[in-house]
Amino acid sequence: MTKPLRLTVLTPAEMLLDVENVAWVRAQLADGAGISIWPGHAPLLAETVTAPLCYANAAGEYTLNLEAGILQVDRNGVTVFTSGLAWASDRDAGHE
Repeated sequence: MTKPLRLTVLTPAEMLLDVENVAWVRAQLADGAGISIWPGHAPLLAETVTAPLCYANAAGEYTLNLEAGILQVDRNGVTVFTSGLAWASDRDAGHE
């Protein structure tokens, strides 16, 4: 059985999000394609665009509007490196 994902969103200044037991993550890539990442996904390094980052856990589905950045998938989960939130109204979104 594959373990759930850990999702981390980092900026140069702070950690915006650190959530365990994530069922899936969805992001928009710079090549125009969207990607869905599920537990057991192959390692990946990709450029993202300014767009919503969506994820789900047992409590529900969430969206965090992020600036463009880099998405990394490894055996520990999904990490997104970004310059920050795309819209100030999301400042508190996704924090649990």
